[in-house]
Amino acid sequence: METAHTSAGPAPVFGPTFEEMLHPERMPAEVRHRALLLRDTAPLDPVNLFNITWKDASGRVRYFVLEKALTGVDANILVLYGREFPTGSHKVGATYAVAMEKQLAGEIRPGEHTLVWPSTGNYGIGGAWLGPRLGYASVVVMPEDMSRERFEGIASYGARVMRTPGSESNVKEIYDACRELAKDARIRVLNQFQEMANYRFHHHVTGGSAVEAAVDLNRQGLGDGQIAAFVSAMGSAGTIAAGDRCKQVFRDCRIVGLEPVQCPTLFENGYGSHAIQGIGDKHVSWIHNVMNMDAVMAVDDLECKKGLQLLSAPAGREYLAGEAGVSPGLVEKLGQLVGISGVANILGAVKTAKFYGLGPRDNVITVATDALDRYQSVMGDMELEYGSVDRGRAAVYLESIFHGVKTDWVQEGTEHQRRRWLNLKYYTWVEQHGKTVRELDAQRSQEWWVAEQDEVMEFDRRLKQARGF
Repeated sequence: METAHTSAGPAPVFGPTFEEMLHPERMPAEVRHRALLLRDTAPLDPVNLFNITWKDASGRVRYFVLEKALTGVDANILVLYGREFPTGSHKVGATYAVAMEKQLAGEIRPGEHTLVWPSTGNYGIGGAWLGPRLGYASVVVMPEDMSRERFEGIASYGARVMRTPGSESNVKEIYDACRELAKDARIRVLNQFQEMANYRFHHHVTGGSAVEAAVDLNRQGLGDGQIAAFVSAMGSAGTIAAGDRCKQVFRDCRIVGLEPVQCPTLFENGYGSHAIQGIGDKHVSWIHNVMNMDAVMAVDDLECKKGLQLLSAPAGREYLAGEAGVSPGLVEKLGQLVGISGVANILGAVKTAKFYGLGPRDNVITVATDALDRYQSVMGDMELEYGSVDRGRAAVYLESIFHGVKTDWVQEGTEHQRRRWLNLKYYTWVEQHGKTVRELDAQRSQEWWVAEQDEVMEFDRRLKQARGF
């Protein structure tokens, strides 16, 4: 892997363009070959930057399709899964895009700056892996009540962690800690909730991959080749940016954002605490295009955790593959490739299909951000508190949690609601983080968002020039 040299400090490391992450076949052949070769044998080698893609070695988008035996609905629910990205989550793509844009702009330099990654989970783990690969010391600021596996992952990649009070919903405490750290001139805070590179990665790479998945499914004789809805939880609001791309390609596509019943930020102005690690952070992200969203729906955090129990417990998998009639291959995938937020997204996709009355030709696309390996300790705690899953409990969970999804907790994106959602940004970004009212008002126009999307081409041009190939 080539690097560009500077007169001071280590040579900067450069990785793939946005277009190469969407279409890895367009990477230089020798680089892509080496990245695939070292993917499993040397996962800490920087060449793995070129494995930041939704596609497998054959160039197909990694996704699976849920069956009616599990969902209870006729619509095709496609789940893009992030387990095969470096670090085991697609959030590493956002960390890469944010850091690379800043490196190209000269705002960060290896050997000179320490990178700080504010996160409630996978973005922090992504930063812990990415920073050292690019030559930067890295610190992850994360709530202390996150899963044990998250902290172990950060340590394994060579980054430090600063624990803040609370859990998933306590993002203000993260911001407060970052503000103190930033008093050091060597610190650079790479805020996923604010940096538009996060939006650009998901709009171009995740959104483009979702479009390709729908077309691929149609080649197999399923669905109409279009996307009826893109459904995603709203943690940093990075992933849901893919919906903007889907709607640009398929005009009738609906964008549905999910948040927990226990902390309904857009739905009820943000209050409470919840336990779906990776979604719902009690504020509206700066990078969230709420003016383009068609609905907000809320899901229950306990149902999401019990749903993962069903998909992961041996008795649950046995019941699904037996009496429930779910194919063994799908049961195997669900047990390996889905985490708590993935279950939340699946339940939200089912709710979306029911609410809009979608049928067998309609495709709903969602994402499994990470996998079970991040939540073994949480599942252990669930078993201690609620008991293990046996055949009887598996049947109840399938019927009540998956088949029993209701169409309550739905708020449609009327013009009034969209304005209200946008106005909620004021309290975090204007009052606390120095944005102006004029900057906030600019986000009311889709032209503002299109201009941000178009920055991808300039980024790719500059990156190719910097890396020399």
